Amino acid sequence: MVAAAKLKRAQDRILSARPYAIRMRQVLERVSHRVSPSVHPLFRRRPGNRVLVVVVTSDRGLCGAFNANVLRRGVEILEEHKARGAEVSVSVIGRKGLDYFRRRSWPIRHKWPGVFDRLTYEHGKDIGQELIDDYTNESFDELYAVHNEFKSVMQQEIRVRKGLPIDLREGTEPPDTAGGHYLYEPSEDDIFSGLEEVMYILTYRVLLESAAAEQAARMTAMDGATRNAGELIQKLTLFYNKTRQAAITKELMDIVGGAEALK
Repeated sequence: MVAAAKLKRAQDRILSARPYAIRMRQVLERVSHRVSPSVHPLFRRRPGNRVLVVVVTSDRGLCGAFNANVLRRGVEILEEHKARGAEVSVSVIGRKGLDYFRRRSWPIRHKWPGVFDRLTYEHGKDIGQELIDDYTNESFDELYAVHNEFKSVMQQEIRVRKGLPIDLREGTEPPDTAGGHYLYEPSEDDIFSGLEEVMYILTYRVLLESAAAEQAARMTAMDGATRNAGELIQKLTLFYNKTRQAAITKELMDIVGGAEALK
């Protein structure tokens, strides 16, 4: 019941924010085909081989395989990059992920526990700013985010997104094949000076997706647990009644046997 109440609010928030964030990413995708990487540090690819994987988990349990699935996928990404010789590290959002990676050998660069208790846009801004600062300071060369995406009450999907550098041209076709150029007003530099704000919005969307998916997974898991407990109670009640009936029958047989012996 608690998860269902929280899910309604979380679902409304992500369904309201998702179209804006998706459209923002589409605008970035279009612009990235025609902008010079030198226009902003977040567009520049570096020759280094240091990879940071951000894994988004929940702060609480009792949500089925929600955390296990995203942690398994996060470890797979880490192992894939390590196998090709990259220097890998992990950043964790959520207490469950932090507890998991503390017991493993993967180096933890950032940790943000307790984010989902009172999730606001400021969390997305703070996390996004810290990641941007580390990237511009060349603490790492590539960033990937692994998180659960809310699809429906019954379905959550694991997503792996490349966050930095912003290079949406890889594996995509130009959106408008007719070509052409953008006119920037007031100027290209002024437009892209606000690129950090776009990254905050995309980070906030990831947090909202995970929050809604978590409540959906918890509601489904607890509903299944309640149903299983009900079935178990019925089985145990039946077993108890059969055992009690057998004990009563045995006592009656002893009484009847004793009465017959007295005769």
